Amino acid sequence: MKTLLAVMASLTAGVCMAQGLEREAAPAGAEVYIISPADGATVSNPVTVQFGLKGMGIAPAGIKMDNTGHHHLFIDTNLPDDLSKPIPAVDGKIIHFGKGQTETTLTLTPGKHTLQLLLGDYLHVPLNPSVESKRITITVRS
Repeated sequence: MKTLLAVMASLTAGVCMAQGLEREAAPAGAEVYIISPADGATVSNPVTVQFGLKGMGIAPAGIKMDNTGHHHLFIDTNLPDDLSKPIPAVDGKIIHFGKGQTETTLTLTPGKHTLQLLLGDYLHVPLNPSVESKRITITVRS
């Protein structure tokens, strides 16, 4: 029984390693941030969100280039707990900007909303260390 458990543990570890993705290194000092709207702003629909990036460049998903990534916008949700996996696409909650876009226009329900950016590599995996913006709160007028 111990041998069977050891073999199963070894196979499981091998599968996890094979499925695990090595995270691309983030350049020292890399920073992503939301230019607009400002934290605490009261806005009307449609809401234009502008993304900022320092110390890195933007490249579309699928294009591997050193010191680049692309934006992912989290709306009213937290960043993933496991940053070793590709960032999921969740309709209305996590938006991928895999073409290298640096802004978007959203229509949000009236009330308070949170926005946060997370930079992903060419495979949508967060960089190491993660390059994430401050989480901001905005209020959309009715």
